[in-house]
Amino acid sequence: MDRVSSQALTYGQIINLVRVGGADTRPAIEQETRLGRKLVAQRVQQAIDVGLLEDYDFASSSGGRPSRRLRFRAAAGHVYAGVIGATEITAAVTTLDGQLVDSVHEDWDAADRPQETLEVLDGLFQKLARRTKTVPWAFGIGVGGPVEFGSGRLVAPPIMPGWNDVSVRGWLRERYDAPVWVDNDVNLMALGEWHKGEPRDGRDLLYFFGDEGVGAGLVSGGAVFRGASGAAGDLGHIQVAAGENLVCRCGLVGCLEAVAGGWGLAREATRRAAESPRLQAILAARGRLTSQDIGLAAAAGDELASELAVRAAHEFGEVAGSLINFVNPGTVVLGGGILRAGDLAIAEFWKTIRNRTSVLAARNLRMRTSSLGFREGVIGAALLAIEQLFAPGSLGVWIENGSPTGFAAPLHRLAS
Repeated sequence: MDRVSSQALTYGQIINLVRVGGADTRPAIEQETRLGRKLVAQRVQQAIDVGLLEDYDFASSSGGRPSRRLRFRAAAGHVYAGVIGATEITAAVTTLDGQLVDSVHEDWDAADRPQETLEVLDGLFQKLARRTKTVPWAFGIGVGGPVEFGSGRLVAPPIMPGWNDVSVRGWLRERYDAPVWVDNDVNLMALGEWHKGEPRDGRDLLYFFGDEGVGAGLVSGGAVFRGASGAAGDLGHIQVAAGENLVCRCGLVGCLEAVAGGWGLAREATRRAAESPRLQAILAARGRLTSQDIGLAAAAGDELASELAVRAAHEFGEVAGSLINFVNPGTVVLGGGILRAGDLAIAEFWKTIRNRTSVLAARNLRMRTSSLGFREGVIGAALLAIEQLFAPGSLGVWIENGSPTGFAAPLHRLAS
């Protein structure tokens, strides 16, 4: 191992032990790492000098001189996070522990408009920069489609036509001298809930997202499971019996998304709008229906909207139950616009899962709705960037500079 790699691992061990609560004194770090006192003292002092660690009080004495306690300075830098969905954009600023400083949201149709959409996202980042008086150390971005994680490029996203092979990383890197990591938005929602959701139990977590599209994200041992090429969790294009005659936006027939996705519900509601005075009035005024229209109508008790929402929840639950049997998570979380459709749809989803889940997989299974107020995506996006910045090898690249600004290329090569 060369000198740089050795330093990287040493920095990573020490700072991350303090950052995640594994050790908070120099003697504790020595014990955990098996590193010598002098080396630990040097590396801790360097971390203090660049502003990432600080002494703040004394630990309880066990008979000798009490040790100074250390803590991670989460406010030393900031991460900018964004989530681009098919019909909305959310942007946020967080500290280096994923705590939200500020966030903004905008309804936006991203289909066939990647350049305009990214300009809107950048405008939201600039607004946040002015409001928070911060600069980005890194960017974490979630997008509504499959992502090749190593390059940050989208690959044929069905709910975002016109975005195939778009490099969100490349676009932002032309404007900011900071590293950028991009992932599927549902993966990041799962990551946000695993780290910050309540209750926090540290067990494997399977997140189900029902909105314009449907998908899933799995976090196991704190790490997102992406599969061999980044396509894991794309369950919207599993074929289901209820969709046997429905053509999906991906071009296939019978996809779950065509039955349970918001756009599929809007298509069906448009066809049957005469059965609902409320939806018919919206259609007449605007010329089209959205998944949000159906969700709000269902929550208000509209019969057609409720029927469609409950049916979608049932079909989604059928697939989700089978996935639970295969993955056997400890916690299942439901999120997305389906939560706005009211208690009937949510109850149908949980009931269907219970009916589809084996006895052993259901044992000790915790099921809950998302707990982060529809901000789990941007929180997870920030945490993705933070995890990459503070990976042991990555820290050694930039710590002596005091920030990762200017080190995007080597950090991207180390991404995992």
